Amino acid sequence: MIGEGVRVVTRWTLRVTHTGEFRGIPTTGKRITLTGIGIFRFSEEGKVEESWDSLDELRMLRQLGVSAT
Repeated sequence: MIGEGVRVVTRWTLRVTHTGEFRGIPTTGKRITLTGIGIFRFSEEGKVEESWDSLDELRMLRQLGVSAT
């Protein structure tokens, strides 16, 4: 996590089990790991005013077995 002024950037990792339908993909029960980056801009009061996120969706789909590319 890096912060400067009213902006903070974080790189994150999420480990989950696919236990319910997601974007039309039936439940697989597979454990998957997602990684991403979040950028946040805070108000002077400390509240998030804007956020931008990027995550590796192709890796997620490969782990769920629905993408061969």
